[in-house]
Parts: sequence; C-alpha cells; structure tokens
Amino acid sequence: MLTALVIDDEQFAREELATLLEETGDISVIGEAPNAILGLKKINELKPDVVFLDIQMPQVSGLELLSMLDPDNIPFVVFVTAFDHYAIQAFEENAFDYLLKPVEPARLNKAVKKLKRMVDKHTVQNLAPVAPETLSQIPCTGHNRIVLLPIESVEGVYSDLSGVHVHTADKTATTQLTLKTLEEKTPLLRCHRQYLVSIHHIREIKLLENGLAEVITTSNFTLPISRRYLKTLKEIIGLSSF
Repeated sequence: MLTALVIDDEQFAREELATLLEETGDISVIGEAPNAILGLKKINELKPDVVFLDIQMPQVSGLELLSMLDPDNIPFVVFVTAFDHYAIQAFEENAFDYLLKPVEPARLNKAVKKLKRMVDKHTVQNLAPVAPETLSQIPCTGHNRIVLLPIESVEGVYSDLSGVHVHTADKTATTQLTLKTLEEKTPLLRCHRQYLVSIHHIREIKLLENGLAEVITTSNFTLPISRRYLKTLKEIIGLSSF
C-alpha cells in the first residue's frame, strides 16, 4: 500500500480527497497540510510515497513547493488543480498525472493505478519541466508563525544540529530547506561545508592563518570560509589577485 500526503489550502477539498484515497484500498493517507510550507515540513518528516499537491495556494504555490524539495528524496507528485484543459497542457506533455477539482472517484482510481505501476517499475519522476528554476523567497518557521524571507534580504545560511538557519540583517530564522537545495535554487554561494553566503552582502573578507578566511557581512554577521572555497569566492567577487 502506498503512503500519501494531501496538500491543499481548501479544507473541504483536502478532507474529501483524503477520504476518496482511503476508499481506493491502495492508498494510506498519513498526513494533510493546509499550505505549502507546512506541507514541506510534513514531506520531510513523514516521507510519503506520493504527494497530492494543489497548485494554487496563497504565499507559496504548489509549483514553488517543488523547487524547495530535496532532489535526492523527492516523492511522486500528482497535481490537483481547478485549471481548465488549456492550462494543464504542460502536465500532459510531460506525462505528469493530475486531478481536476472536484475530484471524480473514477479518475482518481485511474491515477492510483498509474502510480502503482510507476512504483513497481521504480520510475523516476522528473519534475524539472514544471518546477521553477529559482526561489524568490525562503520559507521559515518558528514560534507558531511562518516567515517568508526574500532572497535579496538574506546575508547567509548555515546548518547545525538543530537545523538550517537563515540570517538577515534583523533576524535569524529556521527553514525546512536543505543547504543543497538553497545552493542550487538561489544565488547564495557555498563558502564552507555548512555555510552559504550572499555576495551582495559581503562587506569584508578577513584572511586568517592556514589559508582560512572569514566573511563579514553588512550587518557584522561572520561566516567561515574554508580553503576549498576561498579561491572560488575571491574570483567571483573580483579579488583573485589578492
């Protein structure tokens, strides 16, 4: 039996789809989420086989959520949409499965059978054709609230045992996104195994002993630079001769 997560900002639609999925006898719904940010958290925690993903959601759309997923641990995705047949042409051309709202049981059963075949054949679902190539904001959570940080405000990102943390001039918040995803989907550059930095917020590079260095940002936030990344970073910001 496949495990599934339903992400939809409409409570009735979410609950109705979860019920229909359970009635197929082939899907076990292990979680639901009312928005993309909490959906991302549940994907990372529950690791479902498949996500039934609403496309049109406030703040972060379903398609934007795809860009936030770790490419090494991405589940199968079935899109749920109220779009007309012209708008879903892109999904058909790229062989993505989708469900039109309101979801019809017969169409859902067809999608579930397709999913089972894909899983049995160990098919890899390529979501790149419909997922945005870059992120314009980083979703962060904490203290019972959700914060969307614009990329241009981010000075640096770092990871430790408690998670991945995003630093701006006035706050530090925790995100569900991985360093790898942020490196691939944003202009942030790797300066250390556990750190990314924005070149637009570098005020100073302080050279240390043993080929090491530090970045000082415009808000006096300090990030380490390892020997592996120092040469590349200096070249990118035009300091290769120093």
